[in-house]
Amino acid sequence: MPFYAIGLNHHAAPVGVRERLAVAETELVPLLRKIVAAGVGVREAAVLSTCNRTECYVTAADAERAWEWVCAVRGVDPSGVKEYRFVLSDLQAVRHVFRVAAGLDSMVLGETQIIGQFKGALKAAQEAGTAGKHVQQVMQQALAVTKEVRSTTAIGANVVSMAAAAVRLSERVFGAVSEQAVLFVGAGEMVETCVTHFAAHKPRRLAIVNRTLGRAERLAERFGGAAYPLEHLPELLPQFDTIVASTASPLPLIGLGMVERALKVRRHRPLVMVDLAVPRDIEPEVGGLADVFLYTVDDLAEVVREGRERRAQAVAEAEAIIEARLSDFAAWIASQESVPLIRRLRSHVEAMATAERDRALARVRSGMDPERVIEMLVRSLTNKWLHAPTIFLRDGPEEGRRTVAPWLPVLMGLGEMDETNGDRRETF
Repeated sequence: MPFYAIGLNHHAAPVGVRERLAVAETELVPLLRKIVAAGVGVREAAVLSTCNRTECYVTAADAERAWEWVCAVRGVDPSGVKEYRFVLSDLQAVRHVFRVAAGLDSMVLGETQIIGQFKGALKAAQEAGTAGKHVQQVMQQALAVTKEVRSTTAIGANVVSMAAAAVRLSERVFGAVSEQAVLFVGAGEMVETCVTHFAAHKPRRLAIVNRTLGRAERLAERFGGAAYPLEHLPELLPQFDTIVASTASPLPLIGLGMVERALKVRRHRPLVMVDLAVPRDIEPEVGGLADVFLYTVDDLAEVVREGRERRAQAVAEAEAIIEARLSDFAAWIASQESVPLIRRLRSHVEAMATAERDRALARVRSGMDPERVIEMLVRSLTNKWLHAPTIFLRDGPEEGRRTVAPWLPVLMGLGEMDETNGDRRETF
């Protein structure tokens, strides 16, 4: 059954499309179990959903049918997103998975956050029981490739991260971060990274709001900030110059009305709002307000691209590693295709040998000379093992004989293949 990578990502799909198909971490396992049980021809499945992409890695009879099922479950018309989605099969799909895990397909080239997200996708598939032999092997090999790329190239050097880009954008409006009051909405990995970058510039005030107050308090304590429960967000908003939001909420937490009220309190002093979440935490309409500078992950991509040229050599080296490991993977796939035939051949030979052994034992028990029995056993086994290939080489189709004959010395352990189909040269 073919292996596919199908989905959409930041290369073609804007954030407004990506957020419609985003899958929360808590939804992954149930979704994977359902797609395999849905009768749409999916045997194995994993889903990687981040702010940059929602991609399905599946072994399936029909990738399009699987994708249409995912769209339907997310309440999205497949025809409405068809222009954004991609479909890759077999080795092209494997290459894509390798590049994604290694950070070569990320909006932030070489970023490391994707590694944890990729591991999470594999863990969810394992927990759901949908990471079969092929999906498991592809994703495990992708992590091995990532480790090699990270340890032997400079792909991660001088990465301009989303967090660093957020700092730059806030400074374009307000100047030095040290003169700003910065509010973070959420307390996950992305926010932690952003807090680290902003805190290094010693902002005038730093605060974190989060649905779970304990997580916000632990993060704020590390950087000398304050922590508040999420319900305090409306009253806090006017007090801050830059707001950075990244939560897993399926719906926006900051609406147009909330921001309009905050601007009135601020006497229309500008606000920089950075929304790193997919689905978005800030209503898109907020960007239409005259005193708001709203940036999404797609906007920050323009900033992070600045460092790509400096890592061109590292990218070339990483791509070469991926191609080499892809070749190794292709050889593994080829070997797996031969496994059923090998099993069938072994079963056939074992059955033949067992029958001859039983016949020989019966002769020994009847009083026949053991040496004679062994001679008869060897001769009989030899004749039976060689009968089919001998008949084929003598009477088989000419095209088949021309194909098999040069390889016969290798198959029978006699020596190298002789492409001339002439004399066989033994190797020692």
